Amino acid sequence: METRTALVTGAAQGLGREFAVALAGRGYRVAGLDLEPQSETAEQILDYVELVGDATDPGAVEEGLEQIVDRFGTLHVVVNNAGVYPAKPFEETTLEDWRRVMRVNLEAPFLVTRAALPYLKAAGWGRIVNIASAAVLTAPPAMVPYVSSKMGLIGFTRSLAAAVAPYGITVNAIAPSMVRTATAERTVGADGGFEQVRSGQVVERTQEPADLVSTLLYVVDKGSDFLTGQTLNVSGGSAYL
Repeated sequence: METRTALVTGAAQGLGREFAVALAGRGYRVAGLDLEPQSETAEQILDYVELVGDATDPGAVEEGLEQIVDRFGTLHVVVNNAGVYPAKPFEETTLEDWRRVMRVNLEAPFLVTRAALPYLKAAGWGRIVNIASAAVLTAPPAMVPYVSSKMGLIGFTRSLAAAVAPYGITVNAIAPSMVRTATAERTVGADGGFEQVRSGQVVERTQEPADLVSTLLYVVDKGSDFLTGQTLNVSGGSAYL
């Protein structure tokens, strides 16, 4: 059977690194795209393709996809994981704040997916996974741009699923709670952020990157051909669909 290839954005740390390592552990050839070098990720994955570039830059994205296909010959899985999540009162949010969140959280998945789609179609099978957020259900008031961007990503997931289904490609979203990552610890999780989110969950602990791995592997599995256009809420019972 053909060895499958995956691209993970935001793979330098946190969820992205966890996803890249997990996919490699399942036998995938893995590439990562991040603004930062990915040395710690690369150390854990044999034959890793490290792409340092901006997922909001169409040229960088297209060049990165070409490097992946040059190395591995094909592409099957795209995990749109890169994101930003600034917290700020709405009335203090500038237009540039809003645009930055939309560029990274919504425009980048569009650019990466658009560039990857010809390769997934050529492979005759594909999985696109968008990392959304349970914040679309809990609606924290200090994260209006973030919640808006992630709700947009869910709409993108649903409509794209219908568009690419004839090619054997599924599109799904995973919606985590606040995950303990280095970035979250110094931003939204600081000053009681983790405690506040945890208090709204029925699973009374902070979510770790490893908590999302089984869901990702389920979504990309060959046996999940009938699952598409869905948002899987993996948030410790902070909200119910």
